[in-house]
Amino acid sequence: MTRTGLRRISVRSRILAVILIVTALGMTVSGVTAYLVQRDRTIAGLDAELLATVEAARGIVTGTSAPAASADEDGTTGESTEPTGAEGVPSSVLDALNGILSRIVPGRHESSVALIDGAVRLLPGVDTAFDLEDDPAFITRAWEEASGGQVTLGTAITTVGTLRYVAVPVTIPGDPEVGAFVTAIDAQRAIDEVSGAFLTYAGLALASLAAIGVIGWFVAGRLLSPLRTLAETASRITAQDLGERIPVTGRDDVSTLTETVNAMLDRIDEALTSQRQLLDDVRHELKTPITIVRGHLELLDPTAPDDVRSVRELAIDELDRMAELVNDIDALARVETQVVVEPVDVGDLTAQVFAKMQAIPGKTWVLSETATAVAPLSTSRITQAWLQLADNAAKYAPEGTTVRVGSTAYSGSVELWVADEGPGIPAGAEKRIFERFGRADTGRGIAGSGLGLPIVAAIARAHGGYVSLDSSSAGSRFGIVVPTVAAAAPPPPPPAPGFPEGEELPTASTPTPTSTASSAMPSTTEDR
Repeated sequence: MTRTGLRRISVRSRILAVILIVTALGMTVSGVTAYLVQRDRTIAGLDAELLATVEAARGIVTGTSAPAASADEDGTTGESTEPTGAEGVPSSVLDALNGILSRIVPGRHESSVALIDGAVRLLPGVDTAFDLEDDPAFITRAWEEASGGQVTLGTAITTVGTLRYVAVPVTIPGDPEVGAFVTAIDAQRAIDEVSGAFLTYAGLALASLAAIGVIGWFVAGRLLSPLRTLAETASRITAQDLGERIPVTGRDDVSTLTETVNAMLDRIDEALTSQRQLLDDVRHELKTPITIVRGHLELLDPTAPDDVRSVRELAIDELDRMAELVNDIDALARVETQVVVEPVDVGDLTAQVFAKMQAIPGKTWVLSETATAVAPLSTSRITQAWLQLADNAAKYAPEGTTVRVGSTAYSGSVELWVADEGPGIPAGAEKRIFERFGRADTGRGIAGSGLGLPIVAAIARAHGGYVSLDSSSAGSRFGIVVPTVAAAAPPPPPPAPGFPEGEELPTASTPTPTSTASSAMPSTTEDR
């Protein structure tokens, strides 16, 4: 059913849409994956920085090292490793917290605070990006986590933003006070930097998609232009004008399709031409008997018995001739029917067909040669074609002459032939006798439908072979050349239509073709 109400979407648009959709999906998946991975790496980097701060604070409290932390140019915390002795061990919690805040300086997006018994006691000596003491809820949370005696790493949403922090409990033996060192990094700012990079990627991806769309539109149009040319040419081709062909450009799949369509048009053109020729020939062949019967019927005297009897016999004779013509036309109409072949011993087939030929009266039949070969044949069709050649020889050769029959093996092929002692084919008629209703003027006045030899050629071509011909005033030799089972390739193709005068018989090494056709047909007779 044709959907005339819906607008068609061009192949060009669909190809471009698929390319853009797949590209967009790929870019989106890649960008989101990269964003998530980078965000996780950023958070892991923040955690590593906070844990490094914990280790620095532990060294200060225990006196094993005195890392003097300061903000580097990039804002990260740097540590020195100047060793101290036991005299560097703080004596109280307040001293410990003071040492930590004085030595560990917050970075660009960091802030610190020291707590004692839940209250803010010390602040960094430098300006910080934000003040932790301004958010009592966060201070309370950090103290509750640190007072449990465990270092706590966590994330908190505060009034200054999302913070990644660590709370480190600080205690000194002999000092009843409990302290906590809390340092935090603005995680949201770090994530925003990653998000900014992702937004830049998204902008570049959209620009790339736009560029791909523009380029893809022109490239797809150029690649599909042969299809548009094909459609335009096909719309102009009609049954009355099949001569136009589609120009082939390039060496891709589209050019291959164009060549295939051109080959199809050639076959259609040939079939229609053959059909028109057949109809013209049939009309011409049937016109005469119809005219004869009609003329006699118009002049018939129904009161004269002799006249009625004569016209009746003439009409039956003409109707029989038309029936024979119709049968031959039906046979030729099935010229493209695929024959079913099987390996056949050519020697046995030669003997069988020769036995049937001997039943044709008026000639002396001689089996001159028998080939030793096996060929893929349809026995019934080859027998039909071979007997047709024998019947032609019997019709045109003088009474009592000898007709030689044989099969000859060549390299990769075998020829099934019949040679008579008749008057031969007139010069220039070698091509015409293989055309529909084609006849050669031999002066014998022998009637026929003119379809026998075309059917023989059709049967030969259906077997992958052709019909050979050699004729002179001393007689004619017709042969059916077909490939054998062991042949690596079919017999050589026939030459251009026509049979040059003085053409030689096929030799044992190179059979010479003279005409071709393609199929299997019912038995019929033929006039030269």
